[in-house]
Amino acid sequence: MSNMHSHSIASRALLAISAVTVLAGVFSVKASQPDPKVLMFTPPDKINWTGNDANKTAILAGDPSKPGLYVELTKWLPHHMSHPHFHPNDRYIYVISGTWWVGTGSKYDPDSTTPMPAGSFVTHYGKQIHYDGAKDEEVTLEIVGMGPATSTPAEVK
Repeated sequence: MSNMHSHSIASRALLAISAVTVLAGVFSVKASQPDPKVLMFTPPDKINWTGNDANKTAILAGDPSKPGLYVELTKWLPHHMSHPHFHPNDRYIYVISGTWWVGTGSKYDPDSTTPMPAGSFVTHYGKQIHYDGAKDEEVTLEIVGMGPATSTPAEVK
């Protein structure tokens, strides 16, 4: 056997072993859980939603009823809106899905609301009167703010 021929066989054998090793690695990949000392996560089916026929909320971090930062998810169900109100602190809202409808002022007028499509970012300034909700589709929002996150009615009829 020539030196070149045995080098070719060795190269092919090495290539075959490499391919088998790579394929074995690809097909035996197991998802591992992250170190809980590093991060915490909640899969979507484990998020605890509470609420009523108009909207549902899930507190992701903090406690909106106490001083400090909080993060919550809010789902507005179709054909439900809040009436004019205000909050003591700024709130930062990201529209995750659906179209969220927002209005300003103390007169409740859903026909004058402005659509905020998914992907929109909105700041509700503290102590400023607004109302909001869903028209024809469910809307999911992420709301971040500083508690306590009270809501004071402000509708003029």
